[in-house]
Amino acid sequence: MAHSSNLQQPLTLPCGQVIPNRIIKGAMTEGIADKHDNATKQHQTLYRTWSKGETGVLISGNIMVDRRYLERAGNVVVEDESGLAQLKAWADATHEGNSLLWAQISHPGRQCPRLVSTKPLSASDVQLNMIGNFGKPKAASLDDIQDVIKRFATTASIVKKAGFDGVEIHAAHGYFISQFLSPNTNQRDDQYGGSLENRARLFLEVIKSVRAEVGSEFPVAVKLNSSDFQKGGFTLEECVQVVEWLNEAGIDLLEISGGTYEQLEFFKEQPQRESTIKREAFFLEYAKSIKAVAKMPLIVTGGFRTKQAMEDALDEGLIDAIGIARPLCLNPDFPKAFFDGSLNELPNDESMLVIGKGFWGPTSSSKSIQALNNQAQAGWYYHQIERLADGQSPEETFSPRKALFAHLRKDTGRSIRRKF
Repeated sequence: MAHSSNLQQPLTLPCGQVIPNRIIKGAMTEGIADKHDNATKQHQTLYRTWSKGETGVLISGNIMVDRRYLERAGNVVVEDESGLAQLKAWADATHEGNSLLWAQISHPGRQCPRLVSTKPLSASDVQLNMIGNFGKPKAASLDDIQDVIKRFATTASIVKKAGFDGVEIHAAHGYFISQFLSPNTNQRDDQYGGSLENRARLFLEVIKSVRAEVGSEFPVAVKLNSSDFQKGGFTLEECVQVVEWLNEAGIDLLEISGGTYEQLEFFKEQPQRESTIKREAFFLEYAKSIKAVAKMPLIVTGGFRTKQAMEDALDEGLIDAIGIARPLCLNPDFPKAFFDGSLNELPNDESMLVIGKGFWGPTSSSKSIQALNNQAQAGWYYHQIERLADGQSPEETFSPRKALFAHLRKDTGRSIRRKF
């Protein structure tokens, strides 16, 4: 008989919500919304499948707060109640299993493809130069900033009404809030630029606005970069200071990640280190500094593959829960298998993909080639998500090359259908 794992222990959040276990699905963009940006039956099938695997919390992919600006065509958008019935069906399907459903609410800022908007919005007019896919952004006016803050609160209120169990505010990976936090993308000289206190002002105002809408008993989590991993970008030291401010903001869970579209740390093959725990979790060593000041529960998403390393990280008090994303595309039932002792290790899925070492061979220094590599790897996982959403099994032998072209074709098609 399998011994009881600390992964199975419930976690009580500051707001009072109890998460049934310590495994949390990190957000992965699904790209399966309809042409009106509403949730679909595919969302129901996908999240019902994941929930039956007994993951404690399922965090949705990007739910966008503004229909004008998407991370990609196929995002769900919630800016009013026109799609409320579809959101309720999504939440109900998730609750058929043992999982809670949280909405990751987000604004892409300059990381909005040209096919969606040729003039995205950002902290400043600093363009994202990646294979010509992104337009030069407009620097947000003070009115634009207040509009975005209000939109985050509105979206949070609507998903709560739909039966979602919590929200996560996306302030990482170079999205809109992250663009304000980073000196590289925030070159403003007003109250939202310059000092870290000013650069963090939008983030804290979004949190305050969301909390005012959803109340004190509804979970509000945030996803924050430990570092941008770019020269002149948001640093670990700045992250620690922001976390100290978050302590006073009423946050229920802090998810630590890192990188931006230009520096995708979460897609990189990680170097071998002496500690198994450190080797498996991408951002765990950064989490130590953050954990020292954080008063809210902390999770790290990325890299964990063995049950033992997950248990050790919890036992050592490095984090309070384990964030898992891509492995759930291949084995949606793994938490249940971990709990009953029938599985102790997840496959190293990157070993199936040559993309991690370069789509066309050794890793290239060309940013364009690196961007295509990243798109191919992302497309491979999108393919697995789409299969699960259609009620099919994962296809581990699917060609990364086919994944790249299928991804580009589908996203272009979705963008055109959405516009015309």
